[in-house]
Amino acid sequence: MRPFDWDDLRYFLSVAQSGTVSLAARRLGVDHATIIRRVDALERAMNVKLFERTPRGYYLTANGERLLPSAEAIHNEARKIGREMLASSHGVGGIVRISTLEGFGNFFLAGRLPKFAQQYPNLTIELLTLQQIVALSRREADIAISLQPPETGRFFREKLTDYALYVYGSREYLDRSPPIASREDLRDHVFCGYIDDLVFVRGLDYLDEVAKGLRARLQSSSLHAQTEAASAGYGLCVLPAFIAARSPQLVPVLPDEIVLKRSYWLVASTDVAPSPRVQAVRRFIRAEVDAHHARFLGPTGSLTGASEEEAVYAK
Repeated sequence: MRPFDWDDLRYFLSVAQSGTVSLAARRLGVDHATIIRRVDALERAMNVKLFERTPRGYYLTANGERLLPSAEAIHNEARKIGREMLASSHGVGGIVRISTLEGFGNFFLAGRLPKFAQQYPNLTIELLTLQQIVALSRREADIAISLQPPETGRFFREKLTDYALYVYGSREYLDRSPPIASREDLRDHVFCGYIDDLVFVRGLDYLDEVAKGLRARLQSSSLHAQTEAASAGYGLCVLPAFIAARSPQLVPVLPDEIVLKRSYWLVASTDVAPSPRVQAVRRFIRAEVDAHHARFLGPTGSLTGASEEEAVYAK
C-alpha cells in the first residue's frame, strides 16, 4: 500500500472543519479540484472512507471522526514548527541559482518569487530561463527545473507535476480560417513554434506528435513570442495549458483528441540539496506547484496515465 502524504491531512482537516469543498478551497487558497484530489488520495492511501459525500456537503464517517483529533494535533504541531522556522529564516542566507525552462520560469515561478523573498530577506535568487541544459555538477546552477531528470550521477530529483499541452488558436484566427474537424485538417493551417535546429531540450519539439511532418512557418526560440504571435491571430501554436490560460483570446483546438503530456522535475546535486538555502527554495516551489495543480492540467482537467509524484536520489 502506498504511504499517505502528510500534507493531505491539511486538506482533510479543512473539509472536516468547513463541511464543504468550496469553503475549504477558499480557506486554503486553492481550487476545488485540488481539495477533492487530495482527500481522495488520502482515502486511497489509508484504504478507508473518511467522508460521506452528499449534495449538502461532506460529513465525517466513523473513520473520519477517529482521524480528526490526530489530524488536528499534527496541524497544530506543523503550525508551531512553521512559526519557529519563519522566526529563524532570517538566518538562511546566500545565493540560490535556479535554471528553468522559460515556460515554468517566466509564466509560473517568477510572479511567485517575491512572496518567497519577503520570507527570506538574506537569500538572493538568481533565475535563469534558458533552453540549454546547465551542468549542476559544475555548479552552473543549484536547482534545475527540467523535463527529463538525469539518469546517471548523484542527484536529488523530485517530480513536481505533469502538465498538458494543447493546440491553441485565437478566436479571430479560427473564425476566418478553414474549419478544423480532425487532426488532418491541421495541415491546412499555419503554425508558430520553436526554431527547428535550436531545440536543445528533448520534449520541446511538439509538432510531429500533433501530426507527422507539421512544421512551424513562424519560428522563435521564445515561448513568449510564440504565445504573442498566436494571440495576435497569426496561426496555431502548441502551448502548455497554464500559459495559454493567461490569454483569454486563445481557445484549444480538438482538446478531446489532441493533448500532449510532459512533466516538470526539480533536480539538485546531492552535495547542495541538503543545504538550508536550497531546501527553503525547494519547499517553496513544491508548495506553489501543489497549490495550483489544476492549472497545469488544462481544459480537460486530467491526464490519462499521469504517474504519481516521487522524490528519489539517482545513483
